[in-house]
Amino acid sequence: QAWLVESGGGLVQAGASLRLSCQHSGSDFTKHAMGWIRQLRGQERESIAIISASGQSTYYVDSVKGRFTISRDNANNILYLQMNNLKPGDTAVYYCAENNLPWTTGRFDYWGQGTQVTVSS
Repeated sequence: QAWLVESGGGLVQAGASLRLSCQHSGSDFTKHAMGWIRQLRGQERESIAIISASGQSTYYVDSVKGRFTISRDNANNILYLQMNNLKPGDTAVYYCAENNLPWTTGRFDYWGQGTQVTVSS
């Protein structure tokens, strides 16, 4: 069992930056892949960034490449998503998620409650 708590969302203008954090507890964070998933209004959830257990491998969906960076602090069990040059199309609920394996291509076993990011034009 794992518990994931996201923070850092909010309302910003286009072009601004935000950093999302996800505090993890309950399982061995250092052995599990982590990801950020977002859900735009009326659409299905989409994995936008994934990081391996070691932090050495990452994946980004094309729409966020070059703007978003996923990272993890394995000493403190925290996952981050640095979001730069935000666009109105990034407006969504952002979820932190965990897979019980060191890597995943998009399947997750545990989810946080989500944090809202709203980008105004």
